[in-house]
Amino acid sequence: MKKGTLYSGEVSRVDFPNKGILKVDCENVIVKDTLPGQKISFFISKIRKGKIEGRLVEVLSKSPLETVEPECIHFGPCGGCTYQTIPYETQLKIKEEQVRYLLDSVCSTYQFEGTKKSPRQWGYRNKMEFSFGDEKKDGPLALGLHRKGSLYYIVQTDHCQITDNDYNKILTGVVEYFTETGTGFYKKWSHVGYLRHLVVRKAAKTGEILINLVTSTQWDYDEPEAEIMEGFKNRLLELDLNGSIAGILHTYNNSKGNVVQSDRTDILYGRDYFYEELLGTKFRISAFSFFQTNSPGAEVLYNTVRDYIGDARDRYILDLYCGIGTIGLILAPAAKKVIGVEIVEEAVMAARGNAALNGFGNCEFIAGDVLRVLDGITEKPDLIVLDPPRDGIHPVALEKIIEFGVDRIVYISCKPTSLARDLTVIQDKGYKVERVCCIDMFPNTVHVETVALITKL
Repeated sequence: MKKGTLYSGEVSRVDFPNKGILKVDCENVIVKDTLPGQKISFFISKIRKGKIEGRLVEVLSKSPLETVEPECIHFGPCGGCTYQTIPYETQLKIKEEQVRYLLDSVCSTYQFEGTKKSPRQWGYRNKMEFSFGDEKKDGPLALGLHRKGSLYYIVQTDHCQITDNDYNKILTGVVEYFTETGTGFYKKWSHVGYLRHLVVRKAAKTGEILINLVTSTQWDYDEPEAEIMEGFKNRLLELDLNGSIAGILHTYNNSKGNVVQSDRTDILYGRDYFYEELLGTKFRISAFSFFQTNSPGAEVLYNTVRDYIGDARDRYILDLYCGIGTIGLILAPAAKKVIGVEIVEEAVMAARGNAALNGFGNCEFIAGDVLRVLDGITEKPDLIVLDPPRDGIHPVALEKIIEFGVDRIVYISCKPTSLARDLTVIQDKGYKVERVCCIDMFPNTVHVETVALITKL
C-alpha cells in the first residue's frame, strides 16, 4: 500500500473513540470518523511501524445502524455529534462493546454492569466553548463549532440540540451584535484579529448562566473598546432567556495556541462564578473550573462511585486529581476524612471554598502534582478515588498509589484506552478488577465515561 493511494471498503468495527477498522489487501487500515458497516472511500495518509491510517474521502453507503433522522440541522458539517443517526439504545451498545473490547484484553474476570443512560439525550451540556471565525473564506462573521476536519472554518451552530435553547439565543445575539459593530475575529493562521471564543456555562439545577467573551488585546477600531463592551453586556441582558445571567466576563488571551486561557479577566456584569447542585451538594464554579459537562449525568456517575466505594463511615478517603472537589465533597458526609489532590491551584481554592459552602469540616485539599504530593502523605488512606486526565496516570505516580496498599480503589476514566493501560499495571501489583460500569455522559457523541472498582487480592 502506498501513501496517497485511493481505496474503498467497508468498516468492520470501530475502536474507541472513533477509529474505523477496514481490511484492505489483507492489511488493517484505520479511518477515523466512520461508523460500523459504512462503505467508504479513503486515501492512505500515514504508514508508520506497520500501522496504516487513511483519511475519509466519501461515505459511499450508510451504516445499517443509521435508522433515525438527525435531530440537529447542523449534523454532518459540524464535528460535534457523530451518532445522531443511530438510535440511542444502539449508541449505548456501541460504546459498551468498545470498552469491553479494551478491558477484556487486559482483565481476565470482572463483572461488567452495562452502560447507564444519560437522564437527557438532548439539551444536556452545561458548557459550550464556541469559536469565532467564518464559514467560508472571507465570509461574514460566524460563531459556533469547528467544521468537521477543519482547523479554521466554523459552523454557526445556532440550533445545537445538545444544549438548551438559551445557548442558541446567546450565540445568535452575540454574533448579531459584533456583526453590527463590525468587530472582526482573530485569524489563527496569521495571529491577527480580536474576537476569539465565547464560553457559555449554565447550571441545570439553579439555571444560573456565566458568559465569558475571550478576545486578544488587538483593538483597532474607531469606537472605544469599553463602549463596545458596554453594548455587548447590554445586548446580553436584553435577551429573553429561561435561565438568569449570573455574570458576564471579558477575558484577554494573547497566546498563539487555540485554547481558552486568561491573561486577564474583567467582570462586565455580576460575578465571575455561578452555582450548581449535585446530589444535594452545592458547588461554586468559576469560569475556568473543570466540572462535568452533563450535570444530570454527573449525578448518575457519582451515585455509581458511591455504590462502588461502599460503606465509607469512619474511613479516610484519598481523592486524587480532584478538580474542584466534586467527588470528595459528595463522599464527605459519610467519610471520616477526605484529602483531595489537584495540580490546578485555582481548582483547589474552589474545592476549599465548596467545602466551606457545604459546612464540611472533614475535607483537606492540597495543590500540587499527585506525583510529588503523595510523598508527603504519611497517613495511610482506607480508600482511593482516581479521576485522572484523559492520558491516565503517570507511571511513577501509579506505583506510589499502589504502594499505599488500600483494599479498594475506584478509578473513573473518560478515556478507556488509558484505563486499560493502567489496569494492567495495577493488576500486576496484586489487585483485581471486580466491577466495571459505563456511564453515557455524552449522548450522540463517541465519548463515554467508565468506572472501575479495583480490590486487593
